[in-house]
Amino acid sequence: MSGSAFNAFKSLVPVAWSPRLYITLVRGLPGTRRLHRRTLEAMRLRRCHRTVEHRTTPSLLGMLTQVKRLVVVETEEMYNARRKAEEERRAPRPPLVVSHHSPAPTPKPAAAVEAAAASQ
Repeated sequence: MSGSAFNAFKSLVPVAWSPRLYITLVRGLPGTRRLHRRTLEAMRLRRCHRTVEHRTTPSLLGMLTQVKRLVVVETEEMYNARRKAEEERRAPRPPLVVSHHSPAPTPKPAAAVEAAAASQ
């Protein structure tokens, strides 16, 4: 199950309690129960791979229990670690310079020209 949606969102820090939770919808809505779709809509999750931030409340935890197979829940530290890793992976690289012209002949140093003339 290496290609699962959960593995794509695994965090790099241990799980700890957090006052804010970041919830990402990782499974599609078609084929889900109407109650689950309404719960996700109440959490402002309407599209796959979108993340929303919520305060940790008992009502939110109950909603998450209901749709736990459709979402991934991250704490603030986990979310920040994942975002930092994504930014490092997408860091801009130096531009690749390609020249389609033949290289110009480089002039020989004066000492090499004199040495070649002296040997002849």
